[in-house]
Amino acid sequence: MLSLSVAVVAGAQNNLQDLASQAAAAVAQTPENVASAPKPSFWSHNVKVQANFAQTSYSNWAKGGLDNIALTGYTDLNADYEKDNITWKNRLQLDYGVLYSDDKPVLQKNRDMILLESTFGFKAAKRLSYSATFTFMNQFSKGYNYGSPSAPADAPEGWEPSSKDWKAARNLKSDFFAPANITLGLGLEWTPNDLLTINFSPFTGGFTVVGNSKLRANYGMELHPGHDESEAIKDAKGLLVNGYIYRAARFEFGAQIKLTGNVKVNDNFEGATQLIMFSDYLHNFGNTRVNWDNRLDWKLARYFTLNITTSLVYDDTVRISTNKHPEGHQAVQIYEALQFGFTYTFTSKKK
Repeated sequence: MLSLSVAVVAGAQNNLQDLASQAAAAVAQTPENVASAPKPSFWSHNVKVQANFAQTSYSNWAKGGLDNIALTGYTDLNADYEKDNITWKNRLQLDYGVLYSDDKPVLQKNRDMILLESTFGFKAAKRLSYSATFTFMNQFSKGYNYGSPSAPADAPEGWEPSSKDWKAARNLKSDFFAPANITLGLGLEWTPNDLLTINFSPFTGGFTVVGNSKLRANYGMELHPGHDESEAIKDAKGLLVNGYIYRAARFEFGAQIKLTGNVKVNDNFEGATQLIMFSDYLHNFGNTRVNWDNRLDWKLARYFTLNITTSLVYDDTVRISTNKHPEGHQAVQIYEALQFGFTYTFTSKKK
């Protein structure tokens, strides 16, 4: 009996040892819990928001002057994608400003821009890519030129024009989608350095759209078949009464060059410039439409910036009406503004 008990105990001990060995082997084979690496992000984002305010007030000022208030807002949104040989750059700029002055008791627009750009690229060499570029330019609201209101025949002595009189005297110059430019171009993009990008699109097609029929003649819209310019009827302000005889859109196919430059001297001073030139193969090839925008930002404090903005536009299809040229003429359009205001920038870079 004693020998039998010893045998049983020995067998049980051997079984326990075997079980322990198997458990240890199983534990050794169990993979360690390793923290998974974060998924790489191929997107980078940048958002700049600016609000600029200017105010001037006079009281018993011998040299004269007019009280005025100006307010503008600017937003610049960028979203860029880069992976292997593929890049996709997107930028949306929104710029709008209003002005109120004592000489005209109406709120006037002094800045209005919507600019959306998107460029898809596939690298052909280190700094050269095949590209497809989309551009959309428009404005938010109606724009006017303000003439001087005429006093009515029965106006009392010392008559001053009211807000209603000023609105009646103004001349409509632009509107939402009047005009709007939409283009899609295929070509090459060259980045010689980190400061400059040159995009050449010899195959660029698009449309100029003028949704407001009153303005179609001012922006070179073509007549519908069966009509001629002698049928155009205009009101006293030079706006078309029967603008439906003109097409709402004009197709264009030509070549486009876009130069984009960015320079950052330090954390407090940076500038950007963009020049877009387009020539239509189908209509007067060689006549070039030009859009040139420049912006300089000088940070004076953490959230406050002095900025200078300029724009130059030339389009031979646009007719500019003046007192000397009431029917309109071709001219270079120039805008310039010096502003001080609040600036905030948010940047998210790819990891």
